[in-house]
Amino acid sequence: MALANLADFIIKSLIDETKTVQIAEIEQGNDIVLEVHLPKDEMGKVIGKQGKTIRAIRTIVNAAAQNQGKHASIELLE
Repeated sequence: MALANLADFIIKSLIDETKTVQIAEIEQGNDIVLEVHLPKDEMGKVIGKQGKTIRAIRTIVNAAAQNQGKHASIELLE
């Protein structure tokens, strides 16, 4: 659950409506998928200009996953 906590910390530091964020961690073998549910109006803050912010978040989370011998990905959902 450490990856979900990391993603939660980063995402909540970017948005205003922190109580509405929900993160589900789905493990499938060596792959971990983090499903991030957040309000539509907060989505742009997490994605950033040309997707740079979400790309950086994915890089950080995936680097933490690789320390555990796994691969992580993040899906943004409303």
